[in-house]
Amino acid sequence: MSRIKSIENNILVDWVAKNPAWSYADGAISANFTFVDFTEAFSFLAVVARLSDEADHHAKIENLYNRVRLTLTTHEAGNQVTQRDLSLAEKISEWKGL
Repeated sequence: MSRIKSIENNILVDWVAKNPAWSYADGAISANFTFVDFTEAFSFLAVVARLSDEADHHAKIENLYNRVRLTLTTHEAGNQVTQRDLSLAEKISEWKGL
Protein backbone atom coordinates (compact mmCIF):
# COMPACT_ATOMS: atom_id res chain seq x y z
CA MET A 1 0.00 0.00 0.00
CA SER A 2 1.54 3.31 -1.02
CA ARG A 3 1.36 6.20 1.36
CA ILE A 4 -0.13 9.46 0.13
CA LYS A 5 2.61 12.07 -0.02
CA SER A 6 2.34 15.39 1.75
CA ILE A 7 2.98 18.65 -0.08
CA GLU A 8 6.40 20.24 0.37
CA ASN A 9 6.47 23.45 2.40
CA ASN A 10 7.71 25.67 -0.45
CA ILE A 11 4.83 24.47 -2.65
CA LEU A 12 2.35 25.21 0.16
CA VAL A 13 3.72 28.72 0.61
CA ASP A 14 3.34 29.35 -3.13
CA TRP A 15 -0.18 27.83 -3.16
CA VAL A 16 -1.35 30.01 -0.26
CA ALA A 17 0.04 33.10 -2.01
CA LYS A 18 -2.14 32.24 -5.02
CA ASN A 19 -5.17 31.34 -2.86
CA PRO A 20 -5.42 34.18 -0.31
CA ALA A 21 -8.70 32.96 1.25
CA TRP A 22 -6.70 30.06 2.66
CA SER A 23 -3.87 30.01 5.18
CA TYR A 24 -1.36 27.38 6.23
CA ALA A 25 -0.60 26.86 9.91
CA ASP A 26 -0.07 23.95 12.28
CA GLY A 27 0.19 21.48 9.40
CA ALA A 28 -3.21 22.28 7.87
CA ILE A 29 -4.81 24.66 5.41
CA SER A 30 -7.85 26.57 6.58
CA ALA A 31 -10.23 29.31 5.51
CA ASN A 32 -12.76 31.46 7.33
CA PHE A 33 -16.02 32.54 5.71
CA THR A 34 -18.59 35.03 7.00
CA PHE A 35 -22.16 35.14 5.74
CA VAL A 36 -25.20 37.36 6.23
CA ASP A 37 -26.85 34.86 8.58
CA PHE A 38 -26.95 31.24 9.69
CA THR A 39 -29.17 30.18 6.80
CA GLU A 40 -26.64 31.44 4.25
CA ALA A 41 -23.80 29.77 6.15
CA PHE A 42 -25.72 26.50 6.26
CA SER A 43 -26.44 26.69 2.53
CA PHE A 44 -22.71 27.08 1.94
CA LEU A 45 -22.05 24.03 4.11
CA ALA A 46 -24.49 22.01 2.00
CA VAL A 47 -22.38 22.86 -1.06
CA VAL A 48 -19.18 21.99 0.83
CA ALA A 49 -20.76 18.63 1.74
CA ARG A 50 -21.58 17.91 -1.91
CA LEU A 51 -18.10 18.90 -3.12
CA SER A 52 -16.53 16.84 -0.33
CA ASP A 53 -18.56 13.76 -1.19
CA GLU A 54 -17.67 14.14 -4.88
CA ALA A 55 -13.98 14.33 -3.95
CA ASP A 56 -14.31 11.59 -1.30
CA HIS A 57 -12.44 13.95 1.02
CA HIS A 58 -13.89 15.89 3.93
CA ALA A 59 -12.90 19.02 5.81
CA LYS A 60 -13.09 19.69 9.50
CA ILE A 61 -16.03 22.09 9.73
CA GLU A 62 -16.61 24.65 12.46
CA ASN A 63 -19.78 26.74 12.33
CA LEU A 64 -20.94 29.47 14.69
CA TYR A 65 -24.02 31.39 13.56
CA ASN A 66 -22.91 33.15 10.36
CA ARG A 67 -19.26 32.05 10.45
CA VAL A 68 -17.70 28.92 8.97
CA ARG A 69 -14.12 27.70 9.31
CA LEU A 70 -12.90 24.86 7.10
CA THR A 71 -9.67 23.01 7.90
CA LEU A 72 -8.13 20.44 5.57
CA THR A 73 -5.54 17.71 6.09
CA THR A 74 -5.30 14.13 4.85
CA HIS A 75 -5.57 11.41 7.48
CA GLU A 76 -3.82 8.84 5.27
CA ALA A 77 -0.78 11.14 5.10
CA GLY A 78 -0.47 11.51 8.85
CA ASN A 79 -2.82 14.51 8.97
CA GLN A 80 -0.61 16.56 6.69
CA VAL A 81 -1.60 18.58 3.64
CA THR A 82 -1.74 16.68 0.34
CA GLN A 83 -2.89 17.40 -3.18
CA ARG A 84 -6.34 16.13 -2.16
CA ASP A 85 -6.62 19.03 0.30
CA LEU A 86 -5.47 21.63 -2.21
CA SER A 87 -7.85 20.31 -4.86
CA LEU A 88 -10.87 20.40 -2.55
CA ALA A 89 -9.94 23.88 -1.30
CA GLU A 90 -9.69 25.08 -4.91
CA LYS A 91 -13.13 23.63 -5.72
CA ILE A 92 -14.65 25.34 -2.68
CA SER A 93 -12.98 28.64 -3.56
CA GLU A 94 -14.11 28.36 -7.17
CA TRP A 95 -17.71 27.78 -6.11
CA LYS A 96 -17.50 30.72 -3.67
CA GLY A 97 -16.05 32.94 -6.40
CA LEU A 98 -12.70 33.53 -4.71
